[in-house]
Amino acid sequence: METKKLTIVARILAKPEKKELVKSELVKLIEPTLKEEGCINYDLHQDNENENLFLFYENWTSRELWQKHMDAAHLAQYMEAVEGAVEDFTLNEMTLVD
Repeated sequence: METKKLTIVARILAKPEKKELVKSELVKLIEPTLKEEGCINYDLHQDNENENLFLFYENWTSRELWQKHMDAAHLAQYMEAVEGAVEDFTLNEMTLVD
């Protein structure tokens, strides 16, 4: 049985007064993450209606490699930098329906 790629949709709602901090910290994640083994794409979006809302759309070759990413130093640094600045965070692990 072939391993299906893993799609991650991460929704980050910044506190309004912390929006720019959260955005700049999210942007910092892109370059190192794209260099990680198994990362196919790592696309950051900002909502057109609610500028406090960010969404990462990610694809990984396997769940194991995504979990390795979740333990990466740059992710830990992000978590520390935005502590108290994020109002809501939702993460969905998804598989393409074909």
